Amino acid sequence: MTIPLRPVSAVSALADALRRRVLSGEMAPGTTLPEQELSAQYGVARPTVREALAVLVHEGLLRRERHRSAQVAEVTLADLDDLMFVRRPLEDLMATSLAGRRVAEADGALARMAGLPGDAPWSDVVAEHMALHQALIVAVGSPRLERLYATLAAETRLGLVRLRAVYADRDVLVAEHRDLLDAIGRGPAETARRAVAAHLDHGWGMD
Repeated sequence: MTIPLRPVSAVSALADALRRRVLSGEMAPGTTLPEQELSAQYGVARPTVREALAVLVHEGLLRRERHRSAQVAEVTLADLDDLMFVRRPLEDLMATSLAGRRVAEADGALARMAGLPGDAPWSDVVAEHMALHQALIVAVGSPRLERLYATLAAETRLGLVRLRAVYADRDVLVAEHRDLLDAIGRGPAETARRAVAAHLDHGWGMD
């Protein structure tokens, strides 16, 4: 039985295009996105632009005040410090729970990251990076942990844009995540916890 696929809507396509530009760092924090300019640039009606922007505002990638153009959200170093303050205990719970286990979905995300072409946009790296960490959280099997982690997704993705400068050599990023998954998979729990803590402290020590 053939199940027809729905074509991607103009709103979804525009939201995806803008999302990739934000997460690749092409649109810097604070960049304004006037509806009229986007309408002309992408050849779509302003209501389509408005809906696409609303999608990204809902995701936390854009911010918008009443009667003003949407802007790319800014995550400061202080924001990142606070983000990691909250993420560390959540990731520690994950490490304790998963020690001694391999998570196929996380391994898959790592393989996709490693297989990206050299000229792939940084947004593709961000997507696989997020997928890897999300897969680990989901594998714990705690809906509440998953929901708590999801609330940090937007700021985490925006913070990952900064990592582009830290990981100019993508192979280093892949190797670090392979080591991380290996440490969790081997266990024991204390080893997995130390590996996760070191991974977070290294990757996000960007000041």
